[in-house]
Amino acid sequence: MTSIGLIAEYNPFHNGHMYQLKKIKELYPDSTIILILSGNFTQRGDVSIIDKWKKTSIALKAGVDLVIELPFPFATQSADYFSYGAITLLEHLKVEKLVFGSESDNLEDLKLIASTQLNNEEFDKLVKIYSKLGYNYPTVLSKSLEDLTGKKIDTPNDLLGVSYIKTILKYNYKIEPVIIKRINNYHEKELNKTFSSATSIREALKRNNQVTGEVPKFVLPYLNRLHYLDDYFTVLKYKIITTPNLEIYQTVDQGFDKILKKYINDIYSIDELIKKIKSKKYTYNKINRMLLHILCNFKKSDANIFKKISYIRILGFNDKGRVYLNSVKKDIDIPIISKITKNKDKMLEFEINTSKIYDITNNEKLYKKEFQKINYFNNTKEI
Repeated sequence: MTSIGLIAEYNPFHNGHMYQLKKIKELYPDSTIILILSGNFTQRGDVSIIDKWKKTSIALKAGVDLVIELPFPFATQSADYFSYGAITLLEHLKVEKLVFGSESDNLEDLKLIASTQLNNEEFDKLVKIYSKLGYNYPTVLSKSLEDLTGKKIDTPNDLLGVSYIKTILKYNYKIEPVIIKRINNYHEKELNKTFSSATSIREALKRNNQVTGEVPKFVLPYLNRLHYLDDYFTVLKYKIITTPNLEIYQTVDQGFDKILKKYINDIYSIDELIKKIKSKKYTYNKINRMLLHILCNFKKSDANIFKKISYIRILGFNDKGRVYLNSVKKDIDIPIISKITKNKDKMLEFEINTSKIYDITNNEKLYKKEFQKINYFNNTKEI
């Protein structure tokens, strides 16, 4: 039986995700699918519109067998940190293959580009040159790699895929990368009724529009009590005003403190704030991550401590997932956590605090689920 790794945010789960799972089952019919899932906050610096427990239930109904949480310190950072956390969890879990979406559908090119970045002085020089010209990091990366390889890579899933492969190569992990061609546009903001992007679905939901054609029917009941980053603006504004030096927070660049404080008193939404300060150097996602780290009190000192994966947090499983976990757990050298007790890892303590922050706007007391029995799924019934 083949073990397949997936890395996803499911923000929200849509038809493209269902297509990917069906393709995996076609390619590997007897496989066990292990999902590394971003929790209540995401890599682009956003709030997950539905909580991680709902996302876990959806994943299990869709055919995933085991759901593992990607901790906040990795789930909300740039591609290399994100990839390291997720791939390392899969390696600990003895997963054989990583399947991910790709716009180019060219695995050999992605491998070439990934290997070019490792221990390459010429690449490092080009990165410094383009950085000094004021480009944001994704553009710096794309231009540097194109100069060295003649291959242009500037689409989100390919860039993330390169980070996945680079992590596998750098740490000599045994995971084999496998790609499935992506069939929608990641940045697309309008619904297309077949394979709409998560971005377009979030935009539609924010405008109270229907998304019945864009997500599987079983997902629709979960799309209630939605969370948006703007819902936390008042809390964020308070933190920006009252924190003497915002540069203590992870990803907040030198000088950005003054920029935020300059505009914050006259701004009434996060979108409005980002439009004021967005530039060639600061992408929407980079600014979002800075704001999210301020909101969640994620400091540079925390990031220095939380550099390694120190536990495996189970969010849910079915019978096949349970059997797989039992078959590999004796060879796993970090704690496997299915229910949080008083003896907590420091990073896990931080995760609980982020759950409390996530809960501020809807007051669903979701953080209490951290201490309850995990999500078990048996055939078609949730228990």
